[in-house]
Amino acid sequence: MKKLTLLFVIALSTIACKTKEKEADSISKTLKKYSIEQMMDNESVFGGSFSPDKSKLLVTSNRSGIYNMYTVSTSNGAFTPITASDSSSVFGTSYFPKDNRMLFRMDNNGDEIYHIYMRNLDGSTKELTPEKGARASFYGWSKDEKTFFFASNKRDKRFMDVYEMDIENFTSKMLYENKEGYNVAAISNNRNFFALSKTVNTNDSDLFLFDRTKNETTKINKTLSGNSAADFSTNDTDFYYTTDADGEFASLMKYNIASGKIEKVLKKDWDVSGSYFTNNGKYRVTYVNEDAKNVIEVLDVATGENIELPNVDGKSITSVGFSRDESMMRFYAGGSHTPSNLYVYDLKTKKQTQLTDVLNKEIDASDLVNAKVIRYPSFDGVTIPAIYYLPHQANKDHKVPALVWVHGGPGGQSRQNFSSRIQFLVNHGYAVLAVNNRGSSGYGKTFFTMDDLNHGEKDLQDCVEGKNWLAKQPQIDADKIGIIGGSYGGYMTMAALTYTPEEFAVGVNIYGVTNWMRTLKSIPSWWESFREALYKELGNPHTADSIRLKRISPLFHTDKVTKPLMVLQGAKDPRVLQIESDEIVAGVRKNGVPVEYVLFNDEGHGFVKKENQIESNSRILKFLDKHLKKEEPLENKEL
Repeated sequence: MKKLTLLFVIALSTIACKTKEKEADSISKTLKKYSIEQMMDNESVFGGSFSPDKSKLLVTSNRSGIYNMYTVSTSNGAFTPITASDSSSVFGTSYFPKDNRMLFRMDNNGDEIYHIYMRNLDGSTKELTPEKGARASFYGWSKDEKTFFFASNKRDKRFMDVYEMDIENFTSKMLYENKEGYNVAAISNNRNFFALSKTVNTNDSDLFLFDRTKNETTKINKTLSGNSAADFSTNDTDFYYTTDADGEFASLMKYNIASGKIEKVLKKDWDVSGSYFTNNGKYRVTYVNEDAKNVIEVLDVATGENIELPNVDGKSITSVGFSRDESMMRFYAGGSHTPSNLYVYDLKTKKQTQLTDVLNKEIDASDLVNAKVIRYPSFDGVTIPAIYYLPHQANKDHKVPALVWVHGGPGGQSRQNFSSRIQFLVNHGYAVLAVNNRGSSGYGKTFFTMDDLNHGEKDLQDCVEGKNWLAKQPQIDADKIGIIGGSYGGYMTMAALTYTPEEFAVGVNIYGVTNWMRTLKSIPSWWESFREALYKELGNPHTADSIRLKRISPLFHTDKVTKPLMVLQGAKDPRVLQIESDEIVAGVRKNGVPVEYVLFNDEGHGFVKKENQIESNSRILKFLDKHLKKEEPLENKEL
C-alpha cells in the first residue's frame, strides 16, 4: 500500500512539473518584448510641494525628455509645464508659503554645481545664488515664512556656510560660518540652534548642537557611532537624531536641550533612516530601511499612535509629504515591478486620489517582473542579501543568461525599487541578481564596515559567490553570466574582469573608478568634510596606502582582462573623471579584447536625459546579446 502511495505521489509530482513547464512555455510565447524606447517612456515623477491653497503640487518630471518642473492638479491630476529646458535639467524645490512663486535648482548638464532660482508670478525667473562656481542647497523655510535657509560654499569652496534669504528683497545674511568642516544638518525653528555633524569615517560621525545665542557648541554623542540629525521639536525644546551606538541598527533618540537628557524614542529591527515633524508638529514621519525597502510610519503626536496609511493594491508607499496646514498628504507608491505613482490623501475624509499613471500605456504590467529578496553564503560564511529578477520566460528547459548587478557607493544599497534598465534587460531574457555585498548599507554597522581597506578583495568575492549562486539555479545558463554596475559598481565590474578574469563572461562598466589614486586626489572641493572618511575607508593616496590603491586599481592591470568589455561615461562627471574611462578603454584594447566605449558629452555622474538613457541601454542590450547571449544581430540574420 505504501508503495502504491509513493507511486501516486511521484505521478502527481511529474504531472505538476509538466504543467509548470507548459505554463512557462505558454508565458514565453505570449510575453511581449518591449523596445528601449517603450521602456524608457515610463515617466519619472518626484517631489511634491503643495501650493498655498492645496490645489496643486509642484513636481519634477522627465516627460519632456529631460527633467523639468510641472504643477499637478490635486483634484484631477492635470499636468501644467512650468519650464521647458532642453539642455540642463530643472528640479522643482518648493512653492513659496503664501503665494504661487516657486523655487527650483539647476546645474550645468550634470556638473553638480547647483544654483537656486525663483519663478515669479509673471513667469519670469531670477537666479538667487549667482556666484560663479559656488554650489547652493535649499535648507527649508523659516517658521515665520518670511525667509528661507540655504547653504553655499561661495566663501570657501571646501565648506558649506548657512545663509538666510529674505523673500521680499532677496538679500541674504550669513547665519553660520562653517570654518571647521562640519555638515549643517538641521536648524531649529527659532534659528538659535544648529545641528552639526563631523564625519569621522563612512559609518561614524560626531553630532553637535551649536547655540547661536551663546556661541557655544555641545557634543551630543558619548561614543563613536553612526549618528545622523533628524529634526527639532516644534517648540525647540528637544532635538531628535538617529544613532547605532547601542546596536547594529540605528534607533531614533530625543535629546532635551535644557537638561541634556537623552532617551530612546523608537527602535526597530532595521535602521531608522530618518524622521521629521510636519509643519505644526501634528505628525512625526519616520522612515525605516527594512530589507532594502522603505517602510513609513506617521505618528499622531497627540495620541501617540500611528495613523493608518492608505492601501494601494499591494504597492509600497515609498515617500510622503504634507501640506503646511497638515490636512493633506501626498505620497508615492510603487515597487520593483511598477514605477511609483503620485497620490494625494485627505487626512480627514480618508479620500485618496491617484494623480499619475507613469507606466507606459504600451506596456502590459503583467510582463514586468516582481523581484524577490534572496540570501546566499559567501566564501567565508558571511550571508549576502540580494535582489533577484528572474525573467518570466526562464525555466529549466529554457535557461537564460544572467547578470550580477553591483550598486554604487561605496556603501550604497540595491533596493526594491523600479528600474527601467533592469526591467528592460529582464524583459529581453536576462536574469539580474542585484547583490548587496559586504560594505553595503542597511544591514547593520558590522556588515557596513566589512569592506573597509579591502575593496576589490572580499567585496569582489561576494560578487563572485553571487555568480556561483546564479550558476546553481536551474533556470540559468551557468556559462553565460556577466557583471554590470555604475560608479563603485563600475569599479567592481573592472575589478572582476581584472582580478578574477575567468569568472564572468562579460563586463559593463558604467562610469566606474579605475584609478583610485587619481579619484581620491580629485574629490570635488565641496566633499571636503567627507574626504578624511573616504581615506579611512579606501586609503589615503598621499601615504603608503598608495601602494595598495595602485594594486586594486584596474587601470594598472589591464593586461589581465580577457573578456569583452563595455564602458559608458559622462564627459561632465565631477566624481569619476572622463579620463578614467578613456584610459581603461585604451589599456584593454591593447589586449585585442572586444571593447565598446559610449561617451555622452552632456551628462555627468548618471545619465538623466531620455535620449541618452535610450542610447545607453540599447547599446548595452546589443553588447550583451552579441557577447553574452552570443546572438547574431537581427540585421545580419538571413530572412
